[in-house]
Amino acid sequence: MLVFIDESGDAGIKLKSGSSPHFTVTLLIFEDRDEANAADKRIDLLKREMGFPDYFEFHFANLRNDFRKEFLKAVAKYEFFYSSIVINKAKLTGKGFQYADSFYKYTCSLVFENVKPLLREATVIIDGSGSRKFREQLSTYLRKKVSTRGSDKLISRVKLQDSRANNLLQMADMICGAVARSYGKKPGCTVLRKLVSHRELEVQFWPR
Repeated sequence: MLVFIDESGDAGIKLKSGSSPHFTVTLLIFEDRDEANAADKRIDLLKREMGFPDYFEFHFANLRNDFRKEFLKAVAKYEFFYSSIVINKAKLTGKGFQYADSFYKYTCSLVFENVKPLLREATVIIDGSGSRKFREQLSTYLRKKVSTRGSDKLISRVKLQDSRANNLLQMADMICGAVARSYGKKPGCTVLRKLVSHRELEVQFWPR
C-alpha cells in the first residue's frame, strides 16, 4: 500500500492578516502498486500530450483551470481512493493551534485516524522539497501516532521525496487542490472535485 500526503493552504490562524481560511490535508492511497505505476505512466504521457517537458511538475496553484480538468480526468479511471480533512480555522480554539508545526501534525493525525482501519504495511511518501527538518519531525510523529493495530503494522516506513520527481505526489497535490477549491465561494468551485469524487473515501470539514 502506498500513501501520498499533500496539503493546501497554510497553518497560520491570523485570518485578518492573510492566512488562508482553511487548511486541507489529503491522503492519496493506492492499494495496488501496479495500479500506482500505471497512473504514474499516464501522468508522464499527459505531460507530453500537453506539450510540457518531462521534468514539468503539475502543481494545482500554478495551472490553468483547463489543464487541471484534463489532469483529473486522466487519473480518475485508476484504482485509488483519497481522504481529506479541511480545517475550518475560524472555529478553532486552543493555544496549541497558534504553532504551525503542531497545527500541521495534529491535522495529519486526524486524517490518518480516518483511514486507520484500512492501513496495512503502508509506505507513506511526504514531499521533502520544503523544510526537510519539519518533514522528518512529521515522519517521526506519524510512526508514533499511527503505529500498530494488534499485531499488524499500519505503517511500514515513511519516505521523503521531491514532488518535482514524483508524479504521484503531484497527483496528491492536484486532488488536494480540488478538494480545497470546493470549499471556496466562487461559482463552479466544486467542478474539479466532482471529476474524482467517485474515488473519495471521506472529506471531513472540522470543526463545523
